[in-house]
Amino acid sequence: MHDVPKDLMDHIKELEKIFTIETPMLHQIVDVFVEELKKGLATEGSTIPMNPTWVIGYPTGDETGTFLALDMGGTNLRVCEVELPEEKGQYDIYQSKYRLPEEIKCGTGEQLFDYIAECVKQFLIANHEGQDISELKELYLGFTFSYPCTQNAIDHGILQRWTKGFDIEGVEGHDVVPMFEAALERKGVPIKITALVNDTTGTLIASAYTDGTTKIGCIFGTGCNAAYMEEMGCIPKLAHMKLDPTLPIAINCEWGAFDNEHRILPRTTYDIHIDKHSPRPGQQTFEKMVAGLYLGEIFRLVLVDLYANPDVSLFKNEDISALQEEYSLDASFLAEIESDPWENLMETHALFEKKLKIDTTEPERKLIRRLAELIGTRAARLSACGVGAICKMKDIKSCHVGADGSVFNKYPNFQQRGAHALREIFGWDKSVRKDPIQIVPSEDGSGVGAALIAALTMKRIRKGIHAGVNIKRKNSLIPPLP
Repeated sequence: MHDVPKDLMDHIKELEKIFTIETPMLHQIVDVFVEELKKGLATEGSTIPMNPTWVIGYPTGDETGTFLALDMGGTNLRVCEVELPEEKGQYDIYQSKYRLPEEIKCGTGEQLFDYIAECVKQFLIANHEGQDISELKELYLGFTFSYPCTQNAIDHGILQRWTKGFDIEGVEGHDVVPMFEAALERKGVPIKITALVNDTTGTLIASAYTDGTTKIGCIFGTGCNAAYMEEMGCIPKLAHMKLDPTLPIAINCEWGAFDNEHRILPRTTYDIHIDKHSPRPGQQTFEKMVAGLYLGEIFRLVLVDLYANPDVSLFKNEDISALQEEYSLDASFLAEIESDPWENLMETHALFEKKLKIDTTEPERKLIRRLAELIGTRAARLSACGVGAICKMKDIKSCHVGADGSVFNKYPNFQQRGAHALREIFGWDKSVRKDPIQIVPSEDGSGVGAALIAALTMKRIRKGIHAGVNIKRKNSLIPPLP
């Protein structure tokens, strides 16, 4: 940084001040996080909803059969066919990926589910060549729908609210399963939805299938979230059901809503701007600081702000109109900057020229690189707070945390930064040679996990065991509670 002019250096130091989260703040955030997790288990309507999923227990490894899985994420749609053979912990997967059109994300529920049903139909036609798809009635589907839902049974889910920038009318407050099944029927696809699954729950189950030390599943991608297995006796809001208190049930935390009351998270003016101008102001506060959908926008807002600052000489005589376009940059843009191996950051120079038509100087690129590091590091450290909070609440001393998502898998140093934050949260010193709690890559939770949950559900159904409360839903596969 020796050749960076004083005006840029001063602002780099200011950015370091507002984006850096020191160890004491990590501890404070974790303490409030634990409070909110417990509150979500105790009462309905809490900020972190702690949604029971009716996924009962872990897989045993002896699940067999062929199952469909549909994964609707924030950017893509994926249809999978998963074969679970006799060998424990093994699987074969066949899949196709489809891009979710931008216009669908702010359209109607019927448009959304018709599009998804058409993708399922095309996948089945391609994957079952020569077969009449109307005869595929024995295929059961696990639907990974990664949005906050109230579930009274595993094949039922009322959408609480859209996240990840979606704003589709006519879906919030409704059960998404019959809406999707109606679309499948319109398309002539005879598949029934066996399980509605959040991607974090799928990640938890898929990871546990191949790694018995897994206790938590996380997603760090377009959005962020976690799931873990809770005992029924530790969920006060379900006490009225008088179920076996030792019954294990997966909880979908939906922790993206953590600190919507703005008690603890150190938000910057850029975080506040993003929230204010989002489709859902006041919601998903935590997610808007750590999720891939927002990292590029935070970065963009800082650069636009610095460009407009008369005390800073940044992008002088350059046309920044491309940079001024909202959400024109995503987390992958930051990841490319952080991956630049050259001291003079020439790959970053080429990236800015190609994407934004901006010719950068070397000092500017050093500010750009430091800013990307600060935003990426803050996201990783905040994400570790959620993992630390679940472990502290459950007194978990040692485990693997299965993680999936584009930010976790593709953002440089995200995993290492999260691990470093966990060491600070738990106070592990150098004498602890191997971290007792480790966040590790998951085995395709949104695909294999959803198929496994469909298999677990069918196994329970065949044994006549309930998987939820008594609800009135036409054609439900799930027997009610006695």
